[in-house]
Amino acid sequence: MRSNGGIIGAKKTANTSTASGIWAIRDQQRERGASNWPVAPIYIDYLVVAGGAGGGKNNGGGGGAGGLRSTVTASGGTPGTVETALALALSTNYTVTVGAGGAGGTSYATNSGAGINSVFSTITSIGGGAAGSWSGSAYNNGLTGGGGGGASGANGRTGGSGTANQGFAGGSASASDESGGGGGAGAVGANGGSGVPGSGGNGVATSITGSSVTYAGGGGGGKRLAGTGQVLSNGGTG
Repeated sequence: MRSNGGIIGAKKTANTSTASGIWAIRDQQRERGASNWPVAPIYIDYLVVAGGAGGGKNNGGGGGAGGLRSTVTASGGTPGTVETALALALSTNYTVTVGAGGAGGTSYATNSGAGINSVFSTITSIGGGAAGSWSGSAYNNGLTGGGGGGASGANGRTGGSGTANQGFAGGSASASDESGGGGGAGAVGANGGSGVPGSGGNGVATSITGSSVTYAGGGGGGKRLAGTGQVLSNGGTG
């Protein structure tokens, strides 16, 4: 507690969070020197993109893009609005995790590997949704993620859902072996059909670096052709 230097009223108090009362400049300087004065937070812009999922095996769907959250230009998914800048304190450690991409499908009857979440302090972007794979009569749906995974070809399998303000859904499969594309941060993965697997959904362009760069496009779907291997569709931009 400090005196008010002749000013009538409650005594002034200070700590690292708040300072109340009327303070002369010299008294402020004394408290700052004693590390007993509130410090304003630093507001940080960020772009946090999670790892994308791997593609499915044998007629497999496209992997979903990692979720995208940004304070500049746009975020992914719906509604795609910019996030609020993050308030950080000096001399404080914060968690930073860069999510890896998921593994491609290795089994005919299971999904590919999902992408890994990326984290910056309290901000988490969700890894891309795993894609479906194919095995004879067994087909898999795409799974939910930042961007949804594409479905493996045939039997009306569906793409996985995206995450709000991070990414869009993956594409569904047709009835004739064309798989769906993975959902991107900026657009849904295309459905398979008409002999062509679905393309991956496009990513989102953001100017956080000073130039417009597109991130987090979904993976293209595949179609198995007997005797000629697999036909792949295009991935989304970014």
